[in-house]
Amino acid sequence: MSPILLTGTIIVNLALISYTIGIIMEQRSHVVSPRVLTFLTIGVVLDVTATVCMIWGSTQSPFSLHGILGYSSLTGMVVETTLAWRHWLRAGEGTVSRGLHLYSRAAYTWWVLAYITGALLVALR
Repeated sequence: MSPILLTGTIIVNLALISYTIGIIMEQRSHVVSPRVLTFLTIGVVLDVTATVCMIWGSTQSPFSLHGILGYSSLTGMVVETTLAWRHWLRAGEGTVSRGLHLYSRAAYTWWVLAYITGALLVALR
């Protein structure tokens, strides 16, 4: 594995940890707090960085099935984080709407499925 792909792999694992902490905190409390926003924002930054590393270091087309899954899941988490920030800027630490609560869960689940798909592709090589 090339050093840039290895770096991307390490970074995407850190993104998984950050996203997981942020989503679990929000799902349990139904509140978007500064800590939730911090973990989600760090997750997005790490995920974008990992995606760039993987595109740059891969010999495969960036428009593979896994690539499209990855881009769509990253987009979902960017939207989720943006909505969380918007909620916090408007309502502070108030309870999130049912829609945002469910969207957070769905976006995270989609992201984890893309993560697992990537891990399986690496393991099967």
